[in-house]
Amino acid sequence: MNASQSVFLVGLPGSGKSTVGRQLSRRLGLPFVDSDQVIEQRIGSSIRAFFDREGEEAFRDLESQVIDEVTGGPLAVVATGGGAVLRPENRACLHDRGRVVYLRSTPEDLARRLRNDRHRPLLQVADPLVRLKDLYAQRHPLYAETAHFAIDTGRPSVATLVNMILMQLELAGWVANVPQHDPPPTS
Repeated sequence: MNASQSVFLVGLPGSGKSTVGRQLSRRLGLPFVDSDQVIEQRIGSSIRAFFDREGEEAFRDLESQVIDEVTGGPLAVVATGGGAVLRPENRACLHDRGRVVYLRSTPEDLARRLRNDRHRPLLQVADPLVRLKDLYAQRHPLYAETAHFAIDTGRPSVATLVNMILMQLELAGWVANVPQHDPPPTS
C-alpha cells in the first residue's frame, strides 16, 4: 500500500468518522488517530465534562491545537471532531496537509443512529433532530469547502464506505495498490 498523504475524515457527530477511520487505516496500513481521543487524553476527562466545566470556546482552542499537531504529524488516518471545521485555521490545516473526506449524513439518519447517545455534548437537548438540522445547516458548507470529496453515508455498510473512499483516493492518485478486500488472516 502506498499512501502519499494523510487522510482526514470530517462530518457531523455520528457520521461514522471513527468507525470508518479505524477500518480505513487498516486497509491503508496507516496509524489511526481520533482527535477527540487525543483531546480527552490531554485533558484527563471526557469532552462533555470539559465542555461543561470550561465552555465551548476553551474546547475549540484546544481542538485547534490538536488539529494542528495531528495534521502536521506522521502519515495517518485522522477522525476529527464534528466541529473541527468551524475555525478557518483548522479548515486550512486539514485541506492543505492531507486528503479530506467528508462523510455526509442527513440529520434524520444521524438522529436515528444517535438516539441513545449520551456522550455528545451538543446533542444533549430536548430535540436532537432539530439540533442536528441546525448543525447541518451551519457546518455542511464548511465540510464541503474543506473536503477534497464527499461520500454519502446513508445505508452502506462500513466496509462498503471504506471501499468507496479507497476508490476515490485511488482514482485521484493519492494511494496506489489498494486491495478491494481485507487480506486474509495469516497464521
